[in-house]
Amino acid sequence: MNNMDKSTKRYDIILFDLDGTLTNPKEGITKSVAYALSHFGIYVNDLDELCKFIGPSLEFSFRKYYGLEGADNALAIQKYREIFSREGIWQNAEYPGMKELLEKLYKAGKRLIVATAKPTVYAEKIIEHFGMAKFFEKVAGSELNGQRSEKDEVIAHAMKECGIASPEGCVMVGDREYDIWGAKNNNMDSVGVLYGFGTREELEAAGATYIAKDIDELAEILSGE
Repeated sequence: MNNMDKSTKRYDIILFDLDGTLTNPKEGITKSVAYALSHFGIYVNDLDELCKFIGPSLEFSFRKYYGLEGADNALAIQKYREIFSREGIWQNAEYPGMKELLEKLYKAGKRLIVATAKPTVYAEKIIEHFGMAKFFEKVAGSELNGQRSEKDEVIAHAMKECGIASPEGCVMVGDREYDIWGAKNNNMDSVGVLYGFGTREELEAAGATYIAKDIDELAEILSGE
């Protein structure tokens, strides 16, 4: 499907990624990762280098990008959460226009669900902090022990918890390839958004059903306008 085509399908159930889709967590996540890495003698001066941590699980990212395995991987996550739970969680910003879009979709009778690899306990606090909780039927995330850290697992969990038996009429919205893969593994359509941390090339290669360059285009796709 051409990326500029508007949706010709009606989506009654919309799952949203959190980081890079509903809010911009760049400052909090990158500073928390830098703090964790410093305990291993790894110092990152340009925090932009750590934006690759936004999207996948911490366990995956510390292993893939810095070779931290086993006990070191667990320690890195522990150190990350030491600072993230106190400061990083609030070093976050709402994307302009997102709350208005959520309100519009909610009033139109859409079922809205958060599906994130971030631990549920943090995701719920962030959604509440930005005044978005009233729009969402469910905030589905991972567990602090690492359980359910892959996006396809989170989506499947969200569907089960909300009593959704079929992916028909469902769509996943996210900014990284992990969101698109998660949707595909659950036989669900997807929208890749370019205002987050993924590139058009990444999202197209992952097989996104649609690409939205900004929140206005996202609104058109989700509303079928």
